[in-house]
Amino acid sequence: MTGCAAVQTDALRMGAGALLPPRAELQAVPFFPQTDYHCGPAALATALVAEGVPTTPQVLADAVYLPARQGSLQTEMLSATRRVGAVATRLPTRLEPLLHELAAGHPVVVFQNLGLNWVPAWHYAVLVGYDLPAGEVVLRSGQQRREVMPMRTFEHTWVRAGSWAFGVRLPGQWPAQAEEAAVLEASIGFERAADPPETVVVYRSAVARWPGNLSLQMGLANSLHAAGSLNEAAEAYKAAALLHANAAAWINLAGTLWELGDAPGAAEALARAAALDGDGQWREDIAALRARMVP
Repeated sequence: MTGCAAVQTDALRMGAGALLPPRAELQAVPFFPQTDYHCGPAALATALVAEGVPTTPQVLADAVYLPARQGSLQTEMLSATRRVGAVATRLPTRLEPLLHELAAGHPVVVFQNLGLNWVPAWHYAVLVGYDLPAGEVVLRSGQQRREVMPMRTFEHTWVRAGSWAFGVRLPGQWPAQAEEAAVLEASIGFERAADPPETVVVYRSAVARWPGNLSLQMGLANSLHAAGSLNEAAEAYKAAALLHANAAAWINLAGTLWELGDAPGAAEALARAAALDGDGQWREDIAALRARMVP
């Protein structure tokens, strides 16, 4: 496992991660020993309980474990997290952001290949610590509460599995180094599993961090509308429409204003949408809404 170059490990130990503390370990993170092929439920339960979401591997097994595959798929791990009310966000495919999460006090679910490229042995574990001077990481893994592994070895096994990792947070919180695309993916995934008021919290926090993202702004507006907060939804649609000159946002604003009884405002918003729809993409939607608005 340690025969190939561990480029990221060597760079970090030589000072590339200058903003990282030299070591960190989250000793309070719980431990759930893995039963046969249940490393997925065990790792997910560890991360959820560490963030304050009560559960057990047994509770999660039905949602995560696939008997035919004798394991858990990554999509099931993310979906199960969202179904219990937490936000699962994929982390960048680099080692340094994972260590930053630990330094910030949050464990990381990681996917490893403990075998070889041509004879894989897939495994989920939870990264809970690192020591740069010693060149080690600490994992909750398998039957070991505190598995100390050379950082170089961890890098190899993690990269061989696609450098896949995710963080678990309560709604309204995000990993410190989460990337914009991953936050959008996490927000949409959470929206599919959660009630609108919870989704509003997620989108609102995402928009606060990336105010220029149209999809996040529309997600916030749609969630506010679904939650029955029509005035706030109208404000969010208007912000998206003005910032991005977006026809769809103007159409949704028109519909929301019509629901609020503001017929003149709805007509003006619909006219703005039509003016932006040069290629006719939204022609049918505009016509349908205009027909509804006829007294």
